[in-house]
Amino acid sequence: METVRWIISTAPEVFLLLAVAIGTVLGRIKIHGFSIGTTACVLIVAVLIGQLGNFAFPPVLRTILFSLFVFTIGYKSGPEFFASLSIRTLAQVAMALVLGGTGLLVVLVFASAFGLGPGTASGLAAGALTQSSVIGTASGALAQLGLPKALLEQQEANIAAGYAVTYVLGYILTLIYVPFIAPKLMGINLKDEAKKLEIELSGGEPPKTENLHYRKFQARAYRVSVSAGRTVKAIEEEIGGRTVIERIVRQGSDIEPHLDTVLEAGDDIVIAGPTAAIVRARPAIGTEIDADEILKAMPGNVIDVLVDSRKLHGRSVQDVANRVGTDARGVFLRALTRMGRDVPLSADTRIYVGDVMTLVGTSHNIERAAAQVGQILRSSDRTDISFLAAGIAVGLLAGLVSLKIGGIALTLGGGGGALVAGLVCGWLRSRRPTMGAMPPAAQQTLSDLGLGGFIAAIGLGNGHAAWLAIQTQGGLLVGMGFVVTLVPLMVATLFARHVLRMNPVVTCGALAGAMTVDAAVTGVCEVAESQTPVLGVAVPYAVGNVLLTVLGPIIVAATSAG
Repeated sequence: METVRWIISTAPEVFLLLAVAIGTVLGRIKIHGFSIGTTACVLIVAVLIGQLGNFAFPPVLRTILFSLFVFTIGYKSGPEFFASLSIRTLAQVAMALVLGGTGLLVVLVFASAFGLGPGTASGLAAGALTQSSVIGTASGALAQLGLPKALLEQQEANIAAGYAVTYVLGYILTLIYVPFIAPKLMGINLKDEAKKLEIELSGGEPPKTENLHYRKFQARAYRVSVSAGRTVKAIEEEIGGRTVIERIVRQGSDIEPHLDTVLEAGDDIVIAGPTAAIVRARPAIGTEIDADEILKAMPGNVIDVLVDSRKLHGRSVQDVANRVGTDARGVFLRALTRMGRDVPLSADTRIYVGDVMTLVGTSHNIERAAAQVGQILRSSDRTDISFLAAGIAVGLLAGLVSLKIGGIALTLGGGGGALVAGLVCGWLRSRRPTMGAMPPAAQQTLSDLGLGGFIAAIGLGNGHAAWLAIQTQGGLLVGMGFVVTLVPLMVATLFARHVLRMNPVVTCGALAGAMTVDAAVTGVCEVAESQTPVLGVAVPYAVGNVLLTVLGPIIVAATSAG
């Protein structure tokens, strides 16, 4: 035991990393498809390890770890958040605001009724509303109150206790509520409504231009005979199916395949497009040839493109195709993903900033179309460390600003400032793709390590006090957590159904998004036997990440003043 105490006093970071490692492994274990989640497991493991001794971590370590996490959250959500400020997505934004606002109100009512301190109230909000980042923003706000060290540590322990008790409960309740209770509250059968929505999405008029429409793609080579004297445009229109003449070789030299280019007898051409259309090309052109060299020179590709054009936000696939126009010639949309989940494709499917379009075609054609849609996701991008560090620094400076309204001091704190900086930096990156690169893998690493390390430091540093708070207030926290989770969900459901008149399937996806519970999205899709709930996730998820995170300083200010 003396050896353990010696390690705690000389190298406490060893236990911090162990808590992150063990908690991450436990958080990935699924029982009947359910897992507690990494964040909760890291905190529980840290609190238990914290019983071994007194752990002390410099405040700057926690600040840096949490800033990395919350800046990354803002960076990822920035384009979607600012794009959500649009009339086309106003209903989903309103629903997310109602959910978050109701959650804040319920927490403050409990704080007043039971005399909860800022730490307990913040931990209750963080856990019951399933938003771990509230821990950091609330801790930052507490640090600026000038509290005595012992009282500050107790409040931080209360945050950890409140979160540890209510997070798992809030997570489970959300998983149950979204796919099962919400449909009953709206008086609908989720599976039937999902089928209706699928029919509605696929039953509209065909798009005026089939640009971006996908079927199995291939390329074949032909020698011109029948089509001699006709233009590229005329041949493409006759074959149909959005086939495209990608290459013309005339007497060993390449000829640009413009729409008005006239084909000559003996030209070797490459036609790309859907298989069903390509096989019909021979009668209109001539003999198919075995021209490996010509085909090998065609740089065909499948490329993911991140949608970041705000002018396309909330528009249908058909509308996007019309706006992209001829720049989409030779490009096919194979898949659309939103937050890592496939979105059902039809002419009426809505496209949102942050979606990823998988495009098929030749490289130069895709690059031409991508310029109108967003930016190509390239795995070779390196993180712009100077942009990251400068952004966090500016955010931390902004967090030092405090505004007094009456007797209440409002401040973003370091975490809130880093979040706002991340939102702005993510938005700037979407406007100017040449600056501020942070590949998805780097974003995930910074987010996981930042939050995991911060939560572990909180649990280890306040282990004894947190465990005592759990023992003394555990029952009360469970009861309050039950209400804080369910009441906002119910109010948001009824508001979306009866005031906003949102589609009930989309509403279920929006509820999961506003609570930022990814597993609830999967659950509602499984119950609906459809991917249509994903259509409502993106905007509320972006708004929820921001709104719920800033609740920390608001709760601290309100309960401290009380």
